[in-house]
Amino acid sequence: MRKVADCRDMPSESGCTLTISGEEAEVVRAAAEHAASVHGHTDSDELRGQIRGMLKDEVPQHA
Repeated sequence: MRKVADCRDMPSESGCTLTISGEEAEVVRAAAEHAASVHGHTDSDELRGQIRGMLKDEVPQHA
């Protein structure tokens, strides 16, 4: 099952609306890099654990 990280689920002064979806490891890595480069967080095991804990299952889109 693909996972989703959505910045809108986190408190943010910037109002970031980025959503990242994919396999869990890919999403955690990309979200941590985004959190560090855009939001000024330190990319750490703790941050990646927090991201992993907030992931949601992707809802399949049907045509």
